[in-house]
Amino acid sequence: MNTKLAFSLLAAALVAAGCSKETPKPEQKTGAAPAGESAEIKIGHVAPLTGGNAHLGKDNENGARLAIEEANAANIKIGGKTAKFTLVAEDDQEDPKVGATVAQKLVDAKVAGVVGHLNSGTSIPASPIYNQAGIPVISGSATNPKLTEQGFKNQFRDVGRDDQQGPAIATYIATEGKPKLVALVDDSSAYGEGLANEVEKTLKAANVKVLPREKGTNKTTDWKAVLTKLRGQKPDAVFYGGMTSTAAPLIKQGRELGIKAVFSFGDGACEGEMVKLAGEATEGLLCSQAGIPVQAASKKFLDAFKKRYNADPIIYAPFTYDAANLLIEAMKKADSADPAKYLPELQKIQFTGATGPISFDDKGDRKDAEITIFTMKSGKLDPTAVYKGGKIVPYQEFVKTAAK
Repeated sequence: MNTKLAFSLLAAALVAAGCSKETPKPEQKTGAAPAGESAEIKIGHVAPLTGGNAHLGKDNENGARLAIEEANAANIKIGGKTAKFTLVAEDDQEDPKVGATVAQKLVDAKVAGVVGHLNSGTSIPASPIYNQAGIPVISGSATNPKLTEQGFKNQFRDVGRDDQQGPAIATYIATEGKPKLVALVDDSSAYGEGLANEVEKTLKAANVKVLPREKGTNKTTDWKAVLTKLRGQKPDAVFYGGMTSTAAPLIKQGRELGIKAVFSFGDGACEGEMVKLAGEATEGLLCSQAGIPVQAASKKFLDAFKKRYNADPIIYAPFTYDAANLLIEAMKKADSADPAKYLPELQKIQFTGATGPISFDDKGDRKDAEITIFTMKSGKLDPTAVYKGGKIVPYQEFVKTAAK
């Protein structure tokens, strides 16, 4: 074989060998994730975790965390991947400026949704930040009407509003106690002042005389000057708009000064910590919660919460638990954790949670929200009545009706 022929045969063989080699096929994208592939989905939670109301903030966080842990145990698939939910908890210190700061922090962390804030005073200044980012937010405890009156389509709450809560406690005070003169005090916060305003409107509409408003702050613990003034005016009832950390000193000092009036509060001070801080002075107080009482939450939730934390929920943990589950359920329905994709599902959701059936109106408020009235008896809050649809219903009657 001559050299030229040998070279030609060698070249042909090499070409043939190259052509016989199978060309790699492009990866097929079927929409299904490879076995075991997961995706982290961050959900934020914001509440005061330091300061006088940290116990309420932690209670709210515990409700949301329980929902997250249960969702992870269920191996939920979203977008073809196993969803691994992470709770990103932030402390807003019950301070409006800090509330806005941590809201931006959560936006920068690219959370898919937020549960919170606990307080209206931090929820309202944070809400434009979440709205700008298009992140859905559900509060399980912020009750000031302004929160959902701003036209933000991403803002929700699964509890009642102060313009439901205020009339509820005020109507109960007016009809059951029949006071001739009522004193109003608030802590100057969006929550406390707003709730006191609603109480005042209802009392005046019922022709009950109301004294000029007395003011404090959400840090006030010395109420002696205000209470000494009220003692001289001899009101039959005192309503305070504010949180436990300031409400407990108010009622304790009031009793020490000999004020016999019935003290009443909104949901911010409607919890067992009042007894720890003010003792026997709390006997007979009235208060309201923007929703069903804790003991009326689903047994499944109550048992799971007790097992997880070795404690009972305080007030709004059932609602933050539902809030987290609402976000997750909307993601499941949309098959996406992209806020722009699952927000429409959240807006039209029909969901039964630990606190009962939940759906939202056009503003993002819970439809048909209940308000519960409590009386402190022997150191325990006893559900007395439920306000729904503008009517006061005895609690036992409400329970029987709900069970049907």
